[in-house]
Amino acid sequence: MDASNLVSPRLADQPAEVALPRLLEEHGGRLFRLSLKLCGHEEDAEDLVQEVFLIALRKWDQFNGDARATTWFYTIAARACKRRRRKRAGEPRTMESLSQLLPGIEDQIPDVAVLQGPLDEHLRRESQKAVERGIASLPRHFRMPLVLKEIAELSIAEVAAILGLKEATVKTRVHRGRLLLRRELSRTLPLRNPPAPEHSLQMCLDFLQAKQESLDRGVPFRVPQKDLCTRCRAMFETLDLAHDACEILGRGEMPSALREALSRALEGPVSVG
Repeated sequence: MDASNLVSPRLADQPAEVALPRLLEEHGGRLFRLSLKLCGHEEDAEDLVQEVFLIALRKWDQFNGDARATTWFYTIAARACKRRRRKRAGEPRTMESLSQLLPGIEDQIPDVAVLQGPLDEHLRRESQKAVERGIASLPRHFRMPLVLKEIAELSIAEVAAILGLKEATVKTRVHRGRLLLRRELSRTLPLRNPPAPEHSLQMCLDFLQAKQESLDRGVPFRVPQKDLCTRCRAMFETLDLAHDACEILGRGEMPSALREALSRALEGPVSVG
């Protein structure tokens, strides 16, 4: 579901004491989960969430409804996160190239059929951990677009508006990020030897681009399974598994103590400054 559709554009017509509790109710849990992935520590995530809501409270009269309330809200979150940015130990400075993120011809491929067997639940839990590791291993300028797209479930256009980037740049970063998560996840699955290449490399790359575009738009991938080679099917199934894991990471409530503290703060007077 597109998170931007959860809040009516007419929210801008409401006073802060009405609008912000709605944002807390509808987006508080997701914002906390997003902050946790960006900050890495629960205490830092709680601080970031509080900062975002208090800034929104102070500046609500500056929101005129030109953009969706969620776009405005997550823009505050992205800027607050950037101000708080602290480089993690071992955090990479650059992202690997597309060719480095794709399996080679001689590489084994994930045996995704095991996900339908008795080890299904265990493997899915391990896959979830692998996706979290993959997010943590992304360079910061790749992590933010991916988290906004896959965990906050915003559109490419909204992420571009929030980060002040071109949509093409956001797509590139999200697509590379997904491939890294897919690779990390694949390491948790049993592997098998693939058959000889069934399609040209260019055809597989064209299918991959179409698959990524379908994930961007949140629509079904229309290419029939019979038209895909064995490698493409394995890649796309692990891409879907990583995508589903990100959706799960975005679910859940924020800590009750934090929610209660924010509810009290949003009911109180707005400080100036």
